Amino acid sequence: MNFEHSPRTQELQSKLQAFMNEYVYPVEDELMKASTDQPHWRSADSWEPIQLIETLKDRAKEAGLWNLFLPENEHGAGLTNLEYAPLCEIMGTSPFAPEIFNCSAPDTGNMELLARFGTPEQKEQWLKPLLNGEIRSCFAMTEPAVASSDATNIQSRIDQDGDHYVLNGVKWWTSGIGDPRCKVIIFMGKSDPDSDDIYRQQSMILIPRDAEGIRVTRMLPLFGFSEAPHGHGEVVFENVRVPASNMILGKGRGFEIAQARLGPGRIHHCMRQIGAAERALELMRERVKTRVAFGKPIAEQSITLERIANARVMIEQARLLTLHAAWKMDRFGNKEARREIAMIKVAGPSMACQVIDWAIQAFGGAGVSNDTPLSLLYAWARSLRLADGPDEVHRNQIGRLELKQGSTRRTGGA
Repeated sequence: MNFEHSPRTQELQSKLQAFMNEYVYPVEDELMKASTDQPHWRSADSWEPIQLIETLKDRAKEAGLWNLFLPENEHGAGLTNLEYAPLCEIMGTSPFAPEIFNCSAPDTGNMELLARFGTPEQKEQWLKPLLNGEIRSCFAMTEPAVASSDATNIQSRIDQDGDHYVLNGVKWWTSGIGDPRCKVIIFMGKSDPDSDDIYRQQSMILIPRDAEGIRVTRMLPLFGFSEAPHGHGEVVFENVRVPASNMILGKGRGFEIAQARLGPGRIHHCMRQIGAAERALELMRERVKTRVAFGKPIAEQSITLERIANARVMIEQARLLTLHAAWKMDRFGNKEARREIAMIKVAGPSMACQVIDWAIQAFGGAGVSNDTPLSLLYAWARSLRLADGPDEVHRNQIGRLELKQGSTRRTGGA
């Protein structure tokens, strides 16, 4: 394994970091204010896109820093997972950066899904404008009434009616549903609940956002953050009719698509969490040098030095685990790398939670305010211990895969 960055990646790293330094970090306070000053979080009816972000998107396109996540050369930068990792990490240092480069969830996962499984007509109608940043999307999978970490539990229905499908169900934590630019929903539901194969009962289908029968009952704040104009919502789908041609890949292929979609999505989250932890550690280093308690800078307190040291160790461990997972995905495919993906999904967000928490402690009251990005970075890190599968599910998978490993030497025992 060689984790040395390719010349192309190094060039993009330099360009991306320079862009962040010049255009993103200086306006974070303004972007935070624009996001939190949106109308009340309970309703997204009057949320508006943040114009400054739209302006920065144009700059990112001009700089050639657009769609870096997508491995397919005809649609994106054509980078491998290993090449994309340090770039995604840089974007993770700011809560607002991923969208600026058209590399934010859930659009990235939806674009990858459409690029891999969409028909030519679906790609023309939905993928092309997503890649151009003209529209946004959301992904409706999680349900309030069941433990959606087990996708076979999903109860929403996709029933065929002639040359249409009729959709019914309740979803929540549907990220992006509050954005007025959201024009398409990818919906997962049961199309064949009586199938003997529980992994062939589900399908995924495309729903235009303006289809009749879609009702957002409430917006769900993330630790009090509305995340406007993006937002997460609870959504009722009542007799929503869409053409049969909106089915993705084919009836009964939903679980298969979900597994293919979530692997890259999970590793992208972990890459961003490394960046978030690096940003927190950087802020912490500067804070403890200037904050005086009991007659001396808190940087001179042994507990502070210990936390800084442990943070560096934890970040490097998570980074190496993530790079190894990316390398294995590139070389052997997502299925063969499922253990490594599960490992980083446990390690990455947990590491970020701890490092950001130490940084918050160093800032004192300012750490839990909106004066720094720490509170929002922490909210995201903590939510990722649930999103795309909770820690417990990934640990169970790691344990089962570990038990399947054969022994290479004789061991003793009772």
